[in-house]
Amino acid sequence: MADVDKPLRKIADAFRELAETVNSETVDVEVARFSRACSLVSPLFGCLGIAFKFAEMDYVAKVDDLAEASKSITTLQAMVDQDVERNCVRKGGSHTRNLLRVKRGLDMVRVLFEQILATGGNSLRDPASKAYAQVFAPHHGWAIRTAVAAGMYALPTRAQLLRKLNEDEASARNQMQSYVVASGPVILYIEKLFTSRNLGTDW
Repeated sequence: MADVDKPLRKIADAFRELAETVNSETVDVEVARFSRACSLVSPLFGCLGIAFKFAEMDYVAKVDDLAEASKSITTLQAMVDQDVERNCVRKGGSHTRNLLRVKRGLDMVRVLFEQILATGGNSLRDPASKAYAQVFAPHHGWAIRTAVAAGMYALPTRAQLLRKLNEDEASARNQMQSYVVASGPVILYIEKLFTSRNLGTDW
């Protein structure tokens, strides 16, 4: 039998490596490595169905932009500094603005996994609603929030999600826990890129 695709494992492994880079504090994070790790998260949004369609489309487009940027810019620091110099940080389509949007996607997945790990039962509505409310809702207008709320009723069950991800309960918990732990320092690193340059992250 061919090697079964294990998206969760790939995500966890990639972010563990990124976290090691961030925690070493000796090397800057490469745009190429970061965008590659982020691209592994994309299928997860697809597995969540219509409720997170907006997130999937937005996230995939922004990750693609960072992957493109990596061809000419080496590190995330250099990328942000370049946008600061050009005074285009907050302009639509800027790499820095896209990085902030990607960070939100990673954060949402982190909170979602935390909630799934903390709750029993087969429904994902509560974990997904909490993750959305915490990370995305403050930045969305009424129309998107309403559409997402409606889409929550079409979420897969926990069992269906694990099937789509080719995981059983025990291995899924391990990989989710691993991502929660590893993504924390990575998300913090990105936030510091913004706060250390007085860019803020609430826009």
